[in-house]
Amino acid sequence: MTFFDFAVVITFGSVAANIGIGQDNSFHTAITVLITIGLLGVLCGFLHIKSFRFRKLINSEPLVVIKNGQIIDVNMLRGRVTINELTSMLRDKNIFNITDVHYAVLENSGTLSVLPKAESKPLTPKDMQIKPIEGGLTKDIIIDGIIMRENLNSTNLTEEWLLNELKENAIKNVKEVFYAGLASNGSLYISKRSKQHKEKHGQHGIE
Repeated sequence: MTFFDFAVVITFGSVAANIGIGQDNSFHTAITVLITIGLLGVLCGFLHIKSFRFRKLINSEPLVVIKNGQIIDVNMLRGRVTINELTSMLRDKNIFNITDVHYAVLENSGTLSVLPKAESKPLTPKDMQIKPIEGGLTKDIIIDGIIMRENLNSTNLTEEWLLNELKENAIKNVKEVFYAGLASNGSLYISKRSKQHKEKHGQHGIE
């Protein structure tokens, strides 16, 4: 959504509200405004597709914010992006070290496109000429200490099997489990409840 699209939506809402609660003599004016704005929206949409200059004027352009592991601060300022927002978007791309980034581009939509350095890219089965076995979805077995019996029954496994698996992981009570999921290969992922009700300041070293 461009800034113009956002402005059109807000204006439409304001005019529609005026139609609903405004005076009778303002009805025809409001309808005229709605039609005019609608036509302008259609016209701008057409120009957005057909004209590169208009598209650049409305949407601005992508900004390179990291190049060869170096932050381009002037583009960060143009895009109004803080270093905290940048690192957060990088973590969303599974990048936890800025030096691993070859290029990072802030797109018009506000998303970040990242190209890792060649030596930082993970090896793929294709690189190693290996044909992997396709996996399936993980089924929720325990959520917040409650057994999802419908899901458990659909796997043809019993509650007794589940409790034995928990015991092997030194878990005596289902209530100790925050989440457990069964992968397509039959392995059970278990995450225990945290014993702390509140994170200590700086405990995980991000903020």
